[in-house]
Amino acid sequence: MRLKKLTFKGGVHPPEYKELAEDKAIEVMPAPEFVVIPIQQHIGAPAEPVVAVGDEVKIGDVICQAKGFVSVPSHATVSGTVKAIEPRPHPVGGNVLSIIIENDGKDEWSPDVAFDEKYAELDADEMKKRILNAGLAGMGGATFPSHVKLSPPADKPIDTFILNGAECEPYLTADHRMMLEKTRDILEGVKIIMKILNCKNGYIAIENNKPDAVRAMRQAVKEMKMDVEVVSLPVKYPQGAEKQLIKAITNRNVPAGGLPMDVGCLVHNVGTAKAIYDAVSSKKPLIERVVTVTGQGIKEPKNVLVRIGTPFEKVIEFCGGVTENTIKIVNGGPMMGIAQFSMEVPVIKGTSGILALTDKETGMRDPDPCIRCARCVDVCPMNLLPNEMARQIEYNNFDEAHQLGVLDCIECGSCSFICPSRIRHVHLFKYAKMEVTKKLKARA
Repeated sequence: MRLKKLTFKGGVHPPEYKELAEDKAIEVMPAPEFVVIPIQQHIGAPAEPVVAVGDEVKIGDVICQAKGFVSVPSHATVSGTVKAIEPRPHPVGGNVLSIIIENDGKDEWSPDVAFDEKYAELDADEMKKRILNAGLAGMGGATFPSHVKLSPPADKPIDTFILNGAECEPYLTADHRMMLEKTRDILEGVKIIMKILNCKNGYIAIENNKPDAVRAMRQAVKEMKMDVEVVSLPVKYPQGAEKQLIKAITNRNVPAGGLPMDVGCLVHNVGTAKAIYDAVSSKKPLIERVVTVTGQGIKEPKNVLVRIGTPFEKVIEFCGGVTENTIKIVNGGPMMGIAQFSMEVPVIKGTSGILALTDKETGMRDPDPCIRCARCVDVCPMNLLPNEMARQIEYNNFDEAHQLGVLDCIECGSCSFICPSRIRHVHLFKYAKMEVTKKLKARA
């Protein structure tokens, strides 16, 4: 019996807005007329193009190869012809070299993609090789290469794996629907992950605002005779952040500047677990993902299975378009997502949601001076001092911000959400992180 409270210090309770899409079953969106595949869809070194304009490709063909260990390849998500290789708008910002493929409508797959009945007998190294070859990067938004995450140093063994089904961001329901509709595939992915890590403790963490997902997972775990525990967590943002999830489940504290493996833990998102199953069992590359398309500005909110590289405008059209009072399009959730400057940006591996927000939802106004209320300090899940860090950054005191722990900020946005003065803390912290990193590199 668990006696401790499964939570963490700090956090906030923003309006959920999940009712807009949580009951919408996953719909398969037809492949678009063309896709735009950026060479950078993951943390680490950009992939390197291995195709040329005019080349014919099939679904699953490698079009970008990994460049270094912390990198992953990318694949054709439609069959057709490479029409251009040029910079295009990217949902994380700026323009990124991208491969544009015109769809021939044939939906022809690479012959390498086929189900392997003996996949469960593969050793850990072969499983990791298939995960790398499939181009997998974390699908919860962080996009860290999955094969790297599954390769901890020998002196840092993993004893606990946590499947992250919290989906704590408001609006987003893609993981919720996957846990209901792809339950067994996700759990097969969990089996693969735990075999690779050779770890004995497994947890499936789901917030208690998804009781149907908790029931579905518990029933499937029982039927599949798996030795993992499905844990129902209190609803609190950012419950799905790695360090906070580890604290809630295991009561272990990831050290400042450290990683989950430093305390013997590893966390993967439910979408990543499903993709790992596909990669290992069928050598299927990451060519599509489930995206929640929602917000009061979307006429027909949906959870959509979308080909990677599909422009946002095409996905939004599939969901009926936007209302006249829509003022912001966001890649991801409202707390950690990124507002878009163009509807031409493509869905990438880390796109969990596309939000169309109205003026009522955003509540945008200019910030006022800090009133020193310290509410941001109370809600910070990393035990930082957001008010003091923001003050130092406004005066370009980046060394002081560094000493205050700005690099440990997880950019969850809890401070900005709770602030009565509407100070844009996260914007300041992102800026400071770039400046501090520049200084550290210059000193190295």
